[in-house]
Amino acid sequence: METPAPVALSSGAEARLWGAPAEVAVVCANGGQPRDLAGTWSASIEWLVRRLVPSFPALRFVELRYRVRSWKRLDLCVEDLLAAIEASAASRTLLMGFSMGGAVSVRAAAHPTVGGVLGLAPWLPDQLDVAPLRGRRLDVLHGALDRWLPGIPGVSPALSRRGFERARRLDVDGSYTLIPGAVHAVALRSPWNGLVPLPRAGRWVELARERIAPYVPRPI
Repeated sequence: METPAPVALSSGAEARLWGAPAEVAVVCANGGQPRDLAGTWSASIEWLVRRLVPSFPALRFVELRYRVRSWKRLDLCVEDLLAAIEASAASRTLLMGFSMGGAVSVRAAAHPTVGGVLGLAPWLPDQLDVAPLRGRRLDVLHGALDRWLPGIPGVSPALSRRGFERARRLDVDGSYTLIPGAVHAVALRSPWNGLVPLPRAGRWVELARERIAPYVPRPI
């Protein structure tokens, strides 16, 4: 499958638009780090998108590359995601946020086209305001073995669970699913082998398909 050429967004970030304009778009937000680093394409998001696009020909998928991928620049990342939503040209949007992209997606969920957030091992810190999710849906998928280790990024499932429960207390509908045997990332990028799936990557795809399927437009 040919990778779409990046397009410039109004915020100064970039996006890759998979497929033609559609009524519904899945807009994907990457993770980040504490330091100010230039944005990159997420290996986990790209690996998933390449497998989800053929399953949903009626949807447009959008990958976002932030200007700066840092927890300390969350406001900039939210601006980038909002610009990607606008660039999708969709009337309804599902935000799919990996790691830090979970918090970015929750912050951007108040956009009028957003119908829900699908968090993949989402970073949902205790101080994150989940009020933008009111009237939307929150589905969380998290690797049961995910954890932070020295030099290896991770997000504790307990953290995302607390964020999910805070949203539920606001009457936000959704689901929380642990994936046995799965770690933080879905795939890694190797200079020799390209995108390399990690344990249980196939299960991430299956569950993501199930969570995305309700957003497919129904024939009138």
